[in-house]
Amino acid sequence: MTADPDAPGDAQLELIRGLRGVIHAFYLDRAILSELSEEEAKVRAMGNIEVDNQGFKRALERENVICIVKDPRFRPPPEPTVILVSGDGQVLGEEVFPFTAHKYTSRTDVVWLSDGFVLFPTINGTRGEQFVMPPVSFPELNESNGCKDVVSCSPAPTSDLMIKKHYGLVDDPKLASVLVGFNRI
Repeated sequence: MTADPDAPGDAQLELIRGLRGVIHAFYLDRAILSELSEEEAKVRAMGNIEVDNQGFKRALERENVICIVKDPRFRPPPEPTVILVSGDGQVLGEEVFPFTAHKYTSRTDVVWLSDGFVLFPTINGTRGEQFVMPPVSFPELNESNGCKDVVSCSPAPTSDLMIKKHYGLVDDPKLASVLVGFNRI
């Protein structure tokens, strides 16, 4: 039997639960984090491109990890959650948001892979491309509410499903998970 994901929580958990678009928020225990870590290590993108979820790895280094199950009303991330890098670390592409699209719309040196991702074809890197999911800031948790070393990340879709199954939550395609790791001051 897993813990009730909607049980009352501490100040940080209740703060997150009060954010627009949050459907559920709960702490992940080390057992499910270990299972998720194994899953994240297997993730590949289309074309069998490696995915390095650095944000997930950084979150695991924190004392506390909160899982947020959110709907589309939740705010967008403050910076890209996915970048494409070459084997020598050159940025070959990155996620684009509606509020950052203006930086690329008039550029002729980018290729729009989708409405939300641009490639930089003039950048030449060595082979060994991978998608990197960097740690992303989460400004709502900070020193003023007892938090330090705060990072957030998106788990892989398979990990998202594992979390929902583990906690008996509905697998609704309109809902997605975000993990927030932090240490207490």
